[in-house]
Amino acid sequence: MTEPGERLEIISDQDVVRVRQLVRTVAVAVKLSLVDQTKLVTAASELARNTLVYGGGGSAEVIRVANGRRQGIRIVFADQGPGIADLGLALTDGYTTGGGMGLGLSGARRLVDEFDIVTEVDQGTTITITKWCR
Repeated sequence: MTEPGERLEIISDQDVVRVRQLVRTVAVAVKLSLVDQTKLVTAASELARNTLVYGGGGSAEVIRVANGRRQGIRIVFADQGPGIADLGLALTDGYTTGGGMGLGLSGARRLVDEFDIVTEVDQGTTITITKWCR
């Protein structure tokens, strides 16, 4: 079961903050543990920032989902940016194009239960993450 989600545009730093706030609100509503709330908000914040910085802006859709008796949150980040030329390299710990610590994509992937990325050079990137209640 999937409920209609809430979609937020990501075109400024303030939008990244709004994504974090919405994810926290929905995480509390589906009763994620405090640890899982923190993991999901951290991953969402990183991916929202990547959408803004590397994708040139885009959107995040936050969706409540259920799988049998489990509830969870699915977030879809989408941009129409340059895409990721070498996805394997981009998912490697320590790799960065922005001078950061290089924990973005690989770190976000470790913080969630499901992580899917579709990217095409000059077409953009869509990343879908899901965190389930334990």
